[in-house]
Amino acid sequence: MYSRSWSTPATEGSVGSPAFVAEHGLWDDARLAAAEQIRAGLDGIDFVRLVWGDPHGLVRSKTLTARTFRGVLRNGMNYSPGPFLKDTACTTAVDYRGEHGTGVDEIAGLGNFVLVPDPLTFLVLPGEGARTAWVIGDEYLRDGRPHPLSSRHVLHRVLAGYEERGLTPVLGLEVEWYLARRLDDEPGNEGNGFGLQGPAPRVAAMNAGYQFNLDAAYDTVAPVTDPLALALLELGLPVRSMEHEMGPGQVETTFDPMAALDTADAMLFFRVFTKRWCAARGLHASFMSQPAIAGADPSGWHLNQSVLETATGRNVFSAEGLSAGLSPTSKAYAEGLQDWLRDLFLLSVPTVNGYQRLGTRHALSPTRVGLSLESRTAMLRVVGSGAGAHIENRIGEPSANPYLNIAAQLFAGLEGLGAFDGAAGGAADGPREGSDTVPQSLREALEAFRTGRAAKLLGDPLAIVLTKVKESEVSRYEAWARGASPVPGQVTEWEQREYFAAF
Repeated sequence: MYSRSWSTPATEGSVGSPAFVAEHGLWDDARLAAAEQIRAGLDGIDFVRLVWGDPHGLVRSKTLTARTFRGVLRNGMNYSPGPFLKDTACTTAVDYRGEHGTGVDEIAGLGNFVLVPDPLTFLVLPGEGARTAWVIGDEYLRDGRPHPLSSRHVLHRVLAGYEERGLTPVLGLEVEWYLARRLDDEPGNEGNGFGLQGPAPRVAAMNAGYQFNLDAAYDTVAPVTDPLALALLELGLPVRSMEHEMGPGQVETTFDPMAALDTADAMLFFRVFTKRWCAARGLHASFMSQPAIAGADPSGWHLNQSVLETATGRNVFSAEGLSAGLSPTSKAYAEGLQDWLRDLFLLSVPTVNGYQRLGTRHALSPTRVGLSLESRTAMLRVVGSGAGAHIENRIGEPSANPYLNIAAQLFAGLEGLGAFDGAAGGAADGPREGSDTVPQSLREALEAFRTGRAAKLLGDPLAIVLTKVKESEVSRYEAWARGASPVPGQVTEWEQREYFAAF
């Protein structure tokens, strides 16, 4: 059969900026070496999904042929900034046509940014059919500077602060999520549009729930979660356990401790891969905190954290004797978390639905601001002793942007350490504004974010954009609620449509 050879002389130059990575010196030795390994193995790959996390932590991607990716690996990929500017229902919340007020010139007219693959995140996905790889990208302006709206770059900046002090954060993930059976294949497009999410997937619970860690309850999810855990292990993610939680079909997945950037990348991948894995089996996985499933118990994201001396590997959170298992340094870190709580709470609980979990009707809800030995009612729980001493922060919801949630906590802890250093042995004094409870609604968290110190972590452009997109989200909910009169404590149709499928 005759096959024409189509000429594409400008392919590599069209996908980004020629030699963008080399020109701006974006990679260290480890990434350069990983890139060479990837290039050598691309003949065994059909497609590469180049992905990044938007401000909500939702994954955006383009699927590239392996041939195209060879050029992208050196040049980066041109990408529209549209996902930076939209709320959770794809409403454009930042006016890119006029005076957008973000301080980022490229936003005007939706000018492209450059997405550069991080070779250290390259994974070849399991499965039949096309051989597909997955890689996370970092966002840059066209002049090679980190993009001011990039969540991953926020975490990079925070980690640079730890490196300057000779410290290395270590984090452990505990993530709760829901597994349910799909009742039909309807796409949910009826009434869909910008800012108007269609019907949520129709599902049935996997079991009755409310038998915590019951072995028989785990049997109902094991045919899915066991092979899922094995697939994740094969991909290099350090899965520790799969457990059946309290709610009907509620699963908790825990991981071994990891470096901070690895932890955020793992969370981003884990959510996407889990949803993909379950969907291929006629099931639905959701990281929405409390879905509208009868008897659903809210899901949380517990982030275990400690800090090591980089040179020695010593855990600076450990203490000798009876000191609640923590050193004075770690108490200063914890006081930093409390001091910055209200300013940055939006980054840990960023959805309307996430506040369903924080009501007083939930006995173990982490609504009390404080540090407590082993207590599950406090925001910060001290766990372990000696080399294993760490702080478990229990406020996060599982749909939070992993880069921003982790960056917020590590930044606040580092600020606490700085206050400790500058106060001759004393640290910051507890939560600001005299509040001993966490915000109780997205509106309350947004107002604290808007009037607080968040820009010190995020920079002005990202703080402005997050304020706008979250204002759009909460305003749409409030407008709906005025006509619907929702029952307090009950998950609304609006929440189910907004979050159940996307997250």
